[in-house]
Amino acid sequence: MSAPNPYAAPRAPVADAAEAPRNFLPTGRAVPASRGWSWIVDGWALFRRQPGAWIALVIVALLIFIGMALIPVLGSLAGMVLTPVFVGGVFAACREQDQGVPLSVSHLFAGFRERFGTLLSIGFIYFGITIALTLVVAVVTGAGMWTFLGSGTDSGAIAGMSLTVVLAGLIMVALLLPVFMALWFAPALAMFHQQGPAEAMKASFVACLKNVLPFLVYSVVAMLLGFIASIPLGLGWLVLGPVMAASLYTSYRDIFFDERAAAPQPRQAGELHQP
Repeated sequence: MSAPNPYAAPRAPVADAAEAPRNFLPTGRAVPASRGWSWIVDGWALFRRQPGAWIALVIVALLIFIGMALIPVLGSLAGMVLTPVFVGGVFAACREQDQGVPLSVSHLFAGFRERFGTLLSIGFIYFGITIALTLVVAVVTGAGMWTFLGSGTDSGAIAGMSLTVVLAGLIMVALLLPVFMALWFAPALAMFHQQGPAEAMKASFVACLKNVLPFLVYSVVAMLLGFIASIPLGLGWLVLGPVMAASLYTSYRDIFFDERAAAPQPRQAGELHQP
């Protein structure tokens, strides 16, 4: 038997790398409805590790989007297009923290350093679909509104116009729901698994479709918590905002990895490619 080569590359890391693709589920898996609550609980667990850093990160993100909103037209466009880029940064921040790397505000900008073109493409797709749906709803409901305007300004016409506006809002929300489903996990799939824009959005939509009940529970709990957080002058959002941001990652981790996945190992900051 020949003596082992002391200069040979270690074999263990190769075996570890081979395990990751088997644990990752490209289109996700269905989980129990109760997991919708667990995502928020797990998000709270991430927040508790570094509450100050989390609050700072969310405040910086909020200030950035407020600043963009103050720029007429172009600011709103930039805000929508850059949303997946910043969301990708949130996913990166959560995974870095989950794997033992201290959280910092700089993680928010990870999407500008990793897979920026793909994340930006997702943002343009999101923007294009939203504009198209808005135009469709405006045309359909606008015709009804003009009919009511032509009938005069009596109380019946005013009530009809109000109903049309409410109906337009409900239709818009219903049409945008699949868009939000396609956007939910897309930044993580693009950053961590090198999926293209269309592939990531399709996988995100399929994963959300498989988990309608967990997301229903998640939405109801989020609305209740949002109401409570808004009572003390909205200050509760300094905690709830980061928790809900972290729950994006915990829902991704739960749906796209099977239960046999090994616990994450501590590593150095900046390594964003491997799940």
